[in-house]
Amino acid sequence: MTELRVRDVEWTDLHRLAELETELFADEAWSEQTWWAELAGRPRRDYVVAVDGADTVLGYAGLDVAGETADVMTIATTNRARGSGVGRRLLDELLRRAVEHGVVAVLLEVRADNLAARRLYDRSWFELISTRRRYYQPGDVDALVLRRHVRSEPDG
Repeated sequence: MTELRVRDVEWTDLHRLAELETELFADEAWSEQTWWAELAGRPRRDYVVAVDGADTVLGYAGLDVAGETADVMTIATTNRARGSGVGRRLLDELLRRAVEHGVVAVLLEVRADNLAARRLYDRSWFELISTRRRYYQPGDVDALVLRRHVRSEPDG
């Protein structure tokens, strides 16, 4: 990747994000209507895209900030961008924004069979806190709930 920058999701990105969701997640994809609802949740919802020099979306990620905790809502990269560090940049940006919002811990859920994502989260110091057995259907795939502390204590 020659040039990569991360910026806030804009309303004009939503059609492309819905297309990418279908390419990447098929039956579990968020619709354009879901994306509109997510962006309407600002400032609690915080979404970013990674783009190249031509402003082509290479990945996207989102955070739900709820007091001292935040949840990673989604993080995805295009097939073209896999293995290039885009996912890492997106996750790092979400963690930076979580700290900016005063969050103490960031939570996320990942499919047990998503080895690439699990490696990313392991390398980013997320710890397993619970397993939701057979959560993803069809397929009976477990969901792993992970947490990373980003600050030692809340402000106050």
